[in-house]
Amino acid sequence: MTFTNPILSGDRPDPSVLKDGDVYWMTYSSFEGSPGLPLYSSTDLVNWQYQGAALTTPLGSTFAVDIATHDGRYFIYIPFIPTAWSTEITEPSIYVIHADSMSGPWSEPIDLGIRGAIDPGHIVGEDGDRYLFVSGIRRIRLTADGLATVGELEKVYDGWRYPDDWVTEAYALEGPKLFRRGEWFYLVSAVGGTAGPPTGHMVIIARSRSVHGPWENCPDNPIVRTRDASERWWSRGHATIIAGSDDDWWMLSHGYENGYRTLGRQVLLEPIAWTEDGWPAARADLSAAIEAPRGAAPQQPAITVDGPMLPLSLGERWTFHAPAPLERDRLGEADGVLSLRGKGTGPAHSSPLTMVVGAHAYEVEVELELEPGDPVEGGLLLFFNDRLFCGFGITGERMRSYSGGLETHWREPAPATRRIELRLRNDHHIITGWYRVAGGEWVRHAIRYETSGYHANTIGDLLSLRPAIYAAGKGTVRFHRFAYRPLAEIPAPRAEDAR
Repeated sequence: MTFTNPILSGDRPDPSVLKDGDVYWMTYSSFEGSPGLPLYSSTDLVNWQYQGAALTTPLGSTFAVDIATHDGRYFIYIPFIPTAWSTEITEPSIYVIHADSMSGPWSEPIDLGIRGAIDPGHIVGEDGDRYLFVSGIRRIRLTADGLATVGELEKVYDGWRYPDDWVTEAYALEGPKLFRRGEWFYLVSAVGGTAGPPTGHMVIIARSRSVHGPWENCPDNPIVRTRDASERWWSRGHATIIAGSDDDWWMLSHGYENGYRTLGRQVLLEPIAWTEDGWPAARADLSAAIEAPRGAAPQQPAITVDGPMLPLSLGERWTFHAPAPLERDRLGEADGVLSLRGKGTGPAHSSPLTMVVGAHAYEVEVELELEPGDPVEGGLLLFFNDRLFCGFGITGERMRSYSGGLETHWREPAPATRRIELRLRNDHHIITGWYRVAGGEWVRHAIRYETSGYHANTIGDLLSLRPAIYAAGKGTVRFHRFAYRPLAEIPAPRAEDAR
């Protein structure tokens, strides 16, 4: 049995993985999405099932976390970054949530008092004490219950320095993940910068017989790096190395797919071999099929969605972008129809509902209706962030079209209507739109867009381009139906589609 990468497609950066008995648990950076920290479980490392979200209401943008278990309890250590909408966070700060089970319920976030740091990594030392390593690489001791700190951050590791002529974004020593094998503690870190040139991000490793060091760098560092922009996977880093179920070892990391930075950083799996002198080595070709862990099930196919908007599957399918504390109060559900109260004056500040996708080409459709009363605009987008999106919507009087995060000058001659179906097709970055009113034929929007540049290196934000629905203004939009189909599964175009 083989599998191909990615094992979780779409934007799922900074994966953190915990092995708990025979089950693996994963979450990843959810940034400005709410609900935050989606939790997935697996028994074979290849196929993952959504189990819920650990953060109902994030306190800020949620960066790379670490999952840990100790004395029968479960912990997620979380760095929150200030945002325009966060009220409690004024600088990068690390919090913790805990639960009796990975399935939750999870506690409210507890402030650990760690400021100016991100990327926590938990480990229990040979002395039985608990420690948190953070970007830098610095370390602080935790109390026995893991819910408070003792002392101050201290520098414990200087990293491994790559040659100065390597093309990277920045040195950026970050993402510490620790594990123990035999008599050694291993410290896995990332350097080279998360975005920037495709050859930048990389995985380095050091080891020590004590959690207190000294740390010895691997002679084969970096153990993972994109060495040439012709490779399929770029900017590989933020790795977790974990034991399998059959004396095998695996690495999970993230990377951008060559030509599809728009999809964000996707989760990659590869086998780890061990050298005679006890160093991990990653030597698989991630562009090819890889032998799966023993007993793994066949790899799951890509999802499709086509039907009523409800159930909404909030957290699993949809998340709010840049939410206010009571964002969910905008939602209403009745008779299979989702109602969404408007926010802001246009798509940019509407906190749209967005959906992670991983296909190179796909089509999305929505049927929406503007409720009578207060002015409102509703529509369908491909949304990166509040500065970069494209798509269209209706106001009841006209259609509004968007490209590059701005309303375009083009006035589409669509009929004035309060109920419409909208379709966007992303065909390898070429975006085409259609619309139709009840009983009518599909009409192609006059303007097409090209979105290969809708990614982190263009706009300076570590997100991805996602289908989104939105409601802006003071009124309410009702969403009746939604569809997402990878392009390979779309039937051949009908004659009316070409109009």
